Amino acid sequence: MENDPIYTIPDTGNVAGPDRFVQLLGETMNDVVLRASGSESGKKFAVAEANFTSSQKLYTLAQCTPDLTVSDCNTCLRAAVAALPQGEQGGRSFTSSCTVRFEMYLFYNALAVPPLPQLPSPPPAPLNRAKGKSNKSTRIIVAVAIPVGVAIIVLFVACYLPRSKTTKTYEVVHAERREITTAESLQYHLATIQAATNNFSHQNKLGQGGFGEVFRGRLLNGQEIAVKRLSKSSGQGVGEFKNEVALVVKLQHRNLVRLLGFCLEGEEKILVYEFVPNKSLDYFLFDPDKRRQLNWSRRYKIISGIARGMLYLHEDSRLRIIHRDLKPSNILLDSDMNPKISDFGMARIFRVDQTRAKTNRIVGTFGYLSPEYAMRGQISAKSDVYSFSVLILEIISGKKNSGFSQSDGVKILPAMRGSIGEPVHRSKC
Repeated sequence: MENDPIYTIPDTGNVAGPDRFVQLLGETMNDVVLRASGSESGKKFAVAEANFTSSQKLYTLAQCTPDLTVSDCNTCLRAAVAALPQGEQGGRSFTSSCTVRFEMYLFYNALAVPPLPQLPSPPPAPLNRAKGKSNKSTRIIVAVAIPVGVAIIVLFVACYLPRSKTTKTYEVVHAERREITTAESLQYHLATIQAATNNFSHQNKLGQGGFGEVFRGRLLNGQEIAVKRLSKSSGQGVGEFKNEVALVVKLQHRNLVRLLGFCLEGEEKILVYEFVPNKSLDYFLFDPDKRRQLNWSRRYKIISGIARGMLYLHEDSRLRIIHRDLKPSNILLDSDMNPKISDFGMARIFRVDQTRAKTNRIVGTFGYLSPEYAMRGQISAKSDVYSFSVLILEIISGKKNSGFSQSDGVKILPAMRGSIGEPVHRSKC
């Protein structure tokens, strides 16, 4: 987020009393930034208006994408405010994660903005009564309050404890609904994606995988994006699609590709990611000419970055996630050849205290599947570690795991024999 470019659009025009205007703008912007970033959940959005003259008002707006934390939202908005055009009657600055704007006219729908919460009215002052009546009233209140209080406690114990499991389920369901709402707030219109990719033109096509095509695009604000358009025959249904959205939108790490949004209109299922200029690892690794760019220092850097991304998924993120499809084509490289793990359509969420699971549906790419997962459906963090070990061998050797043979003078690890499909003869070792 800190590396996101900031775009600025001025609304040219002078204002009377520029010093007073700058002071008012600073105070009002500080207010909307604090209110927008202060929301722990839901839409991080705030607007404000302030009187500049008797006939002029200043209108301001601040907004972050819901996936940002309070701290990240505040940091993003502060940077955007600092980039606002100076000496103009209006303007805006924005990144892919936040936006701020000010104008001398009402530019947002005031009716759609929720009102600020009202403070509760203070309780009415007690009436003065005679001392005798006061003591009598006190005795009556105590006499009634004690049995009523006991009855409430008994009722609470009788009703709440048997239903504690139901209450927890209710809370989990509502937490999931909030997460879905967060993901849906990142939805792009299909027309926006079509305009960004020149209607999915062949010139913008970056590649094609098992789930569909990937296109390069440019949004109206100038930001470059990568658009993953799932094919109708890809086998990834709406459930898997929403799984990838719900997962990736919560993940923030420099070695994971960043999800910017998605589109779900008609039969179209589209994911919008940050643009990573150097394509995927296999583009370099298995090409006789391009692999020369991967010196030992870069290969070590790529291996270390993948390991950091895996550690985040397995131990350090809000969720414990097993990727289940680590392979060179799912490792993207940025302009500095830093690796970013991508494609979470097959990922599996674990509870914090969960270490393994079992499934009857085996997904992933043969040659990278651990034996216990491929044969018995047993999933754990070790499944990803096995895939990572195969990936390391490919990065070091520059060969696909199906391309190893004894004639190369390579001693194949016993665990890899099943993926190679070629028996090992002791006489040849």
